[in-house]
Amino acid sequence: MEVAVNLELKTLNVKQDITYHNTTNDTLTTIVLNDWNNAFADKNTPLAKRFSDEFYKGFHLAKAVDRGKTTIINLTETNFSALEWERSAQNPDYIVVKLDRKLFPNEKIDLHLNYIVKIPNDKFTRFGFDQNGGMALRNWFLSPARFENGLFVKYNNFNLDDIANAVSDYEVEIKIPNQYSITTDLNSISKDTTNQTYSIYSFSGRNRTDFSLYIEKQNSFRTYDNGSILVETNLKNKKIDEFQRAIIINRVVSYAEKVIGKYPNEKITVSQIDYDRNPFYGLNQLPSFISPFEDDFIFEIQFLKTFLNNYLKNSLRLDPRKDNWVYDAIQIYTMMNYMEEHHRDEKMLGKLSDMKLFKSYNITNLTFNEQYSYYYMLMARKNLDQPLGDPKNTLIKFNEQIASKYRAGLSLSYLDDYLNHDIVPKSIKEFYNLNQFGQSNRYDFEKILTQKSSKNIDWFFKTIIDSRDIIDYKFSHVSRTADSIKFSIKNKTGIYAPIPIYGIKKKEVVFKEWIEPKTKDSVYELSRKNADKIVINYNNEVPEYNQRNNWRSLKHVSLNRPLKFNFSKDLEDPDYNQILYIPTLNYNYYDGITPGVRFHNKTILDKPFNFDINPAYSIKAGTISGSSAFSWNQNYRNSTLYNVRYSISQNYYHYAPDATYLKLNPMVQFRIREKDFRDNRKQYILARQVIVNREESAYITDNSQPNYSIFNARYGNTKTELINHFSFMTDLQLSSGFGKMSGEVEYRRLFENNKKLNLRLYAGTFLYNTTNSDYFSFGLDRPTDYLFDYNLFGRSESTGFFSQQYVIAEGGFKSQLEPAYANQWITTLNASYAIWNWVELYGDIGFLKNKHQSEFFAYDSGVRLNLVPDYFELYFPVYSNNGWEISQPKYNEKIRFIITFSPKTLVTLFTRKWF
Repeated sequence: MEVAVNLELKTLNVKQDITYHNTTNDTLTTIVLNDWNNAFADKNTPLAKRFSDEFYKGFHLAKAVDRGKTTIINLTETNFSALEWERSAQNPDYIVVKLDRKLFPNEKIDLHLNYIVKIPNDKFTRFGFDQNGGMALRNWFLSPARFENGLFVKYNNFNLDDIANAVSDYEVEIKIPNQYSITTDLNSISKDTTNQTYSIYSFSGRNRTDFSLYIEKQNSFRTYDNGSILVETNLKNKKIDEFQRAIIINRVVSYAEKVIGKYPNEKITVSQIDYDRNPFYGLNQLPSFISPFEDDFIFEIQFLKTFLNNYLKNSLRLDPRKDNWVYDAIQIYTMMNYMEEHHRDEKMLGKLSDMKLFKSYNITNLTFNEQYSYYYMLMARKNLDQPLGDPKNTLIKFNEQIASKYRAGLSLSYLDDYLNHDIVPKSIKEFYNLNQFGQSNRYDFEKILTQKSSKNIDWFFKTIIDSRDIIDYKFSHVSRTADSIKFSIKNKTGIYAPIPIYGIKKKEVVFKEWIEPKTKDSVYELSRKNADKIVINYNNEVPEYNQRNNWRSLKHVSLNRPLKFNFSKDLEDPDYNQILYIPTLNYNYYDGITPGVRFHNKTILDKPFNFDINPAYSIKAGTISGSSAFSWNQNYRNSTLYNVRYSISQNYYHYAPDATYLKLNPMVQFRIREKDFRDNRKQYILARQVIVNREESAYITDNSQPNYSIFNARYGNTKTELINHFSFMTDLQLSSGFGKMSGEVEYRRLFENNKKLNLRLYAGTFLYNTTNSDYFSFGLDRPTDYLFDYNLFGRSESTGFFSQQYVIAEGGFKSQLEPAYANQWITTLNASYAIWNWVELYGDIGFLKNKHQSEFFAYDSGVRLNLVPDYFELYFPVYSNNGWEISQPKYNEKIRFIITFSPKTLVTLFTRKWF
């Protein structure tokens, strides 16, 4: 390639020659060239849809100048005759070149290309042009795609660093302005600086699938040479000196060469961009002034993870999307062994583990390596984990970045422990060496492991790698004498996997034995060796679903765990029944500020049974108030019905200045998802009985029954992403005094011109209604909330500030009109359209019908400030049935607002990108 860099236009002019050698046994009529830079061309590419799916709006809202594309000027073959090529709208990130002759096995063909690469802004993926006038480049040029099993591998760019290029030799000549420097992991050949305006750099690389380029005004990279490889890095850490950096880099590089194999290239780059794209998630990411780790340790972890990632990606010739688990397994396994060798005593919480304040927390006792298991288990307990062997692009973001990556390393470490720490290290080295001679795949790695092992390890690939089956063992019977222990094991999930049994005496391991519980009635006998406790999977080698049932005392008959109180949150402790507590502060107009204490058992990992008790004191009312909830979750691993939740909750607060309400809510909820975990469509079916007892109030004169019980059934179907949102919900309510049905459809669309449309259609009708008040009627602008579902600050207020609180429910109008309720039926349409950023125009129309009255046509319009959708919004009425509201007296009392203080609700704004 001859590449001329234009830093002002953010373009690369490329003249490229490709000698394609058909090393397969197939006859080729086409050649596929990856063109991943063109994935940034518009808002409808697969990459753009991926951004939308993960709620990243930066790409959709970006200007044309920030996007990237590839413009092919000409493409010819050996004799410079033009070749046909095609790029489809569905697959804009690769082109298919149609050869004018058949390319037989072992034949070669020359392709000549001229094209212009428009580089995108680095704010999308961190690669691209930056704000300092430089560029960081990866996957920017046209490259032959990987050929395997008789086909070219055709992958879309999903920003996953998994381009499937053919193994190639590169010769690259790059022309850049003199005031800029260039850093690359290719080998340097020459530098021509005779021209006063620009310099020409020449590089080469053999047996590679890709390379990186960094063009900067001021070179931020430093070079370290340990005698076998040049390391160029710009990882940021101003608090450690060059000597410390050199020691750490040499230690990591030497370790990788010792346990994996010699790096095949002369140079490797380890950039801050590489790290930022795939950081080590944990407490090391905290700001330095509160970090529990030393600065040199943080740098070491960051460098270790990034170096190993680049080391393996540049050395292994796997399909990086289909066989991604092999990369992850070797990387994390090597990191774990490195930590065991060099930082064996380092804790997950670093220096915090030594503070007396945290000594009672289980999380402070975990070693640094033990945290990997908990990140995986976080997803397994949510029933969101995925098979390690699944293609990388099918993983939800948290699995792709964290959970599956860590579980892959844990799984390889598990196999290593089971095979006595001998077979796996040798297999990794042999597989690594195999990759220096051509393409490989996961089955080559599996074949090496299987051949070297004297034990049958088919279960490892079938269960651990290619399924999401969970492992869970418990003791079904334990007896002991002074010298021996007899026990049997219950396999709770029916999934076979070998498991280690430990004998513990005063927290010290006195024996460890691997068992293979293949039959249900197997009885095992081991020498006791003075153990006072027998434990399954004590060091968590096996990625086991539940460790709370893994131990038995050999001293006491009782299996009861003592209670343990901890402030705020903690990890699950298998030795205790944990009760967590935290102060709470709530508010409503009638109770005033309501301080309390929340007692619960919700540790960081989800568990089947949860309780949450929150007694509180209402300062304004001078009475006790509060809430409680008890729930049982049942997960289904291999079904679209993936969760059933049984619960009962209670709330006791004031609903008027002089009256309280007690709500009891027994409920069952069925949650349904698509087989594709990345599909954002979610469905639920809910059935509950809402029982409300209200004290009578002198302020409330609606003639409604103070006490009532309502059966409620709902079905919801939602599919949401950045560009499109669609939801549908039906609701049925039955009680002694009324029965009603309603339905709601909501649609949101972000158009290519960045304008946004919101539509909501609501319709409801009474099946029967013998009540004599509007308490249970449909509300036009605000529901009465007789089910006490909404967080209304002043639910009984009809005037004043709190009456202006808006809830998107029932009629959904913003103007307060008369009649405000419908006791027969109602149909409304709510719409809003963004005219600039978060400023929108809204309009509502609808009909409502009351007994003995004709239908009423309602309408309103105004301006909506959609600052954070559904969480913080303001509505300014302009025109409605009331006339020009903006010119009427006390206009400030007509403004409506949405404010949500619930941390749990706000957190979903961030977690939706990951789960």
